[in-house]
Amino acid sequence: MKLQCLGTRPVLAAVVLAVVWLATAARGEQAAQTPAVPAQFAALARTPRNAAEFDTMFQQIKNWGRWGPDDQIGAANLITDAKRKQAASLVKAGISVSLSHDYLTEKALDNPSPFEHTMNRGTGVALDTYRVSYHGAVHSHMDALCHYPYQGKMYNGFSRAETITEAGCVKLGIEHLKNGIATRGVLLDIARLKGVPYLEPGTPVFIEDIEAWEKKAGVKVAPGDAIFLYTGRFARREKVGAWEVQRIAAGYHASVAPWIKARGVSFVGSDAVTDVRPNLVDGVQDPFHTLLLPGLGVAIFDSLDLEAVAQTAARLNRWEFFLVVSPLAVATGTGSPVNPMAIF
Repeated sequence: MKLQCLGTRPVLAAVVLAVVWLATAARGEQAAQTPAVPAQFAALARTPRNAAEFDTMFQQIKNWGRWGPDDQIGAANLITDAKRKQAASLVKAGISVSLSHDYLTEKALDNPSPFEHTMNRGTGVALDTYRVSYHGAVHSHMDALCHYPYQGKMYNGFSRAETITEAGCVKLGIEHLKNGIATRGVLLDIARLKGVPYLEPGTPVFIEDIEAWEKKAGVKVAPGDAIFLYTGRFARREKVGAWEVQRIAAGYHASVAPWIKARGVSFVGSDAVTDVRPNLVDGVQDPFHTLLLPGLGVAIFDSLDLEAVAQTAARLNRWEFFLVVSPLAVATGTGSPVNPMAIF
């Protein structure tokens, strides 16, 4: 643009140019912080695509009543004593790997509520206090079955109004898993499948991706398993910095939920927020979470750090392991911070 195109007002032209430049720079900075959805997925048409199709799927696959009208642990019922013994037999090398990220104390685009750690340095023993709002996109945690409702109902048809009170979740709270989770864990390294260091934010993962990975890795997901989706979220964060994971993240497309039921998966986890975001289902917030928690009774692990376990699995060429998780015994809790352990 030339100044004379604005006639006799070069000062105004300079101001306009400055405003245009600043706006362009601001858009560029924002784009660097929060990436765009990959173009090939922007117009994706997969079922469910809208709220009506979502409701149809929810009603078709829900597990309400499957383990009795009073059941409060859902698909964890599939982890039998025999399953635990089989999972424990996977320990060959004795290598233990954490699936938790260190809790982050600095505010960032993906961490609006940092972990708070304060010390009491008296003259005697060392004391400290932790404070954490763990639901979100950065602190490793698990969701109890009371975390999400659908149309006023929780898992197994319990009323939301009667379940969620000021005292907490009087049904479906995290304390129902206080005896711990011990089962077979399976890592789904979809980034490795696609030959990339990490999936770009906004990339959906479909049934065909999971089954292609099973074939490549020589594993098959079975009843009672816990599956963990590696997208490379923390590897990408280390390279390019934090972004708004609540807005855009690689993750499962809602169409995977019937496969989760068919395979008998007990727990689902990922290194991001589990759902792909944007979720590609018009009119529904967090459709995969909703299909799993209130629908199937499958509890979820969010914001895990799967870098070390992915490296260990690749080195050993073993994508299954003995999983041990001990959520906090918080009566009526909506979930718990966790440090899951993969033992090879």
